[in-house]
Amino acid sequence: MRRLFVPVLLCFLLAACGSPRVEGQGDGAAYVGGAVALECAPFARVLSGVTLRGPADSWWSAADGLYARGHAPVVGSVLVFRRSERLASGHVAVVARVLEPRRILVAQANWVHHRVTEDQVVVDVSSANDWSVVRVFWPPSGQMGTAEYPTYGFIRPRRPASTEQIVEATPKAVRIASQQ
Repeated sequence: MRRLFVPVLLCFLLAACGSPRVEGQGDGAAYVGGAVALECAPFARVLSGVTLRGPADSWWSAADGLYARGHAPVVGSVLVFRRSERLASGHVAVVARVLEPRRILVAQANWVHHRVTEDQVVVDVSSANDWSVVRVFWPPSGQMGTAEYPTYGFIRPRRPASTEQIVEATPKAVRIASQQ
């Protein structure tokens, strides 16, 4: 049994090595650079221009009166995840592209530990079609995640951005946020 276990384990480990970039046909995500110890909030702050501070789940209430908030995605807006069993401090992600009314691509830090991902699919699975519950693509498996995450909605930056601007700014946002 032990003789069989070691080669099988070696195959799994080698399969996990490979490129730090994960690609998909619009259903995937790509890692930006290598491993980086960067939390979601500083990255989203730099990339979006939404200058809020504190734990990610506090951004929704902190934005009240400072930024427009809504329940429909707009490129450059910040999707705010509620605190949950899986997300102790909530989470924030920046909308890079709206594919369909219930399907977007985001750029985000630390959804995958110590990674920044771009072109990561997020799908609205709420019964009210209001982005209050989402599922998120999981790059390590190459598939949509099965967990559902509650969200508050989207915080809109003061200056709108295009998809091209978000994509171009992502590597620089990683560098700047890593230094904060």
